[in-house]
Amino acid sequence: MMRKGNFPHEQWPRAAPPEVGMSADKLGQTRRWLDENAGDGRYRIVIVRDGKVIAEWNHNLDRDERLGMASAAKSIFSCMLGIAIDEGKIASVDARIVQCYPEAMDVPEDEGPKPGRHARQKDHDITFRQLISNTSGYLKPDEQPGKVFHYQTFGMNILTHAISKAYGLYDIRNPEDSPGLRHLVDARLRIPMQGAWDYSLNNFDLHLKARLHIFGYYDAVKASALDMARMGWLWRHFGRWGDRRLVPEAWLREATQTAPDIHANCPPEQWQYGYGFWTNDHGKLWPDLPRDGFAARGAGNQYIAVFPSLDLVVVQGPGLPDADAPLLKRILDACA
Repeated sequence: MMRKGNFPHEQWPRAAPPEVGMSADKLGQTRRWLDENAGDGRYRIVIVRDGKVIAEWNHNLDRDERLGMASAAKSIFSCMLGIAIDEGKIASVDARIVQCYPEAMDVPEDEGPKPGRHARQKDHDITFRQLISNTSGYLKPDEQPGKVFHYQTFGMNILTHAISKAYGLYDIRNPEDSPGLRHLVDARLRIPMQGAWDYSLNNFDLHLKARLHIFGYYDAVKASALDMARMGWLWRHFGRWGDRRLVPEAWLREATQTAPDIHANCPPEQWQYGYGFWTNDHGKLWPDLPRDGFAARGAGNQYIAVFPSLDLVVVQGPGLPDADAPLLKRILDACA
């Protein structure tokens, strides 16, 4: 059932499960199941429906602790790409990356992240669409742009640096002091949403000649589960926050469907990734759950799952290994 959207201010409003059409008994059973399986481990869960927090469970974790979202932040990067295109800073999703960030090609042999990984002629053809869908093959000798789905961090760093440079926010000569994408995320998303997440710059421990100023410096996002829920609530409304349009709706609707290159060139079992979002549009991500579901997902068993048709957002981060489908099934079964 679709409901009129409600949006939090500085604090989330809260409601008992029956107030938003959910079973308190089934949610109680779900929490007991989690506790039995977690043991001495840790998890945090936030469930939002109708713009209200109806469950917040923290097991061996401080509710206000900001933890790194890892690759779940790719969904934020997707939003920023959609915004940059909408604002005319990037010509289109099919613009070549070298048009905005030619420095991406300045990675000679022996100065990439590992042996055999350096810029080649084929990398000049990489587009923004391929970077955000993890099909770029950036620095990969055997992967042509758009042909192989391969999750990677360095290509995503190239994407964020290109977006930042389009706004004058990234300088390879001084990456640590450049405002970077986090400045843009704050202005376009965090501040309008009254969020409180934070950032750090992360690098892998690579050899001394690795050109980290070109392909390193990952814009890591550190957030509480309640702030992750804000992100999910923005996505549930396809970029609208209250009366404001923060992210283009058309972009998010496309971003949460399987990417064209993956659909055209990859095996059906990989038809579950869009533009920085995991998607269930073909039933490959969660076979027993609604096809309109999609998610931001990152290491540490964390995700922000969104089910627009149920007006529902579920956050886990961190959580139980390989438990997302059975946990989500239990939570969705609690929906009337």
